[in-house]
Amino acid sequence: MSSPTGPASGLPVRMPRPRQPGRHRRPEPLAAPEGAPALVLAVPGTPGTATRGLAEEVVSIARSELPGLDARIGYLDGDDAEFPTLQSVLTHAAEERTARYEQALAAGLEVKEPDGPVAVVVPLLAGPDGALLRQVRQAVMESRIAADLTDVLGPHPLLAEALHVRLSEAGLARADRARLFTVATAADGIILASVGGEEAVQAAGITGMLLAARLAVPVIAAALDQEGSIASVAEQLRASGSQQLALAPYLIGPEIDATLVTAAAEEAGCSAAEALGPYPAIGKLALAQYTAALGIAPQQPQGTPVR
Repeated sequence: MSSPTGPASGLPVRMPRPRQPGRHRRPEPLAAPEGAPALVLAVPGTPGTATRGLAEEVVSIARSELPGLDARIGYLDGDDAEFPTLQSVLTHAAEERTARYEQALAAGLEVKEPDGPVAVVVPLLAGPDGALLRQVRQAVMESRIAADLTDVLGPHPLLAEALHVRLSEAGLARADRARLFTVATAADGIILASVGGEEAVQAAGITGMLLAARLAVPVIAAALDQEGSIASVAEQLRASGSQQLALAPYLIGPEIDATLVTAAAEEAGCSAAEALGPYPAIGKLALAQYTAALGIAPQQPQGTPVR
């Protein structure tokens, strides 16, 4: 039994763990501020069960990193039935915020009238895609809801890590180049396939340099949506001495028809890895964009070596 002043005599007492002194102490865990805007993941492409599962896993990762986070999913091509559109998700978030405020007033609580953005919209895109980003901006404008729109997720070292993992899962790269073993099918040249035109190729090239440093093989970005781009890069890599190529999609997945990746790999005469999908880094980067928009991010997530 316990007394009003604490546990009864003889029972163990859990004391708070003292904070580690010095600059190497662990940072205090973050939590979503009370009344913080919702994180709304803007998901491109034709929605379906696979896309929904991917998006739900991404927001689940974000919630696990920031307790109390209100994370939602809006589809650019949704139907407002099974797959809610970005506009309807923003409208619903605004209505819920107003309802909470009115309920607090009715209960006699002294509360501040909500202000600032209702939501922070994070596009589920690894790199810039002008057409899709215009669609996201248009959806936000048409909702007439105060919302901040963040940048895309890349380039970032964590995306290079994710690409490395996807290549190793497909048997196209060693999981850890420090270990003394080889993979017979490991590629000696990587085509980094992006969508979004020349701007996307340039952005993918930054992550490509990070991937090249991890794998110690040449990596060149190419555009899936530009005719001849993939074949041209494949020829360039072979001319420079690479004999066994691999195609690494610099894509999360929903933003493009998966058959285009298969066709591009056939065009280049090589195997392809899977798209990035719900790799943990995707959820962490989505959250990093959200917290940076709110000014509550002490640091960006750091890349870690693949083991």
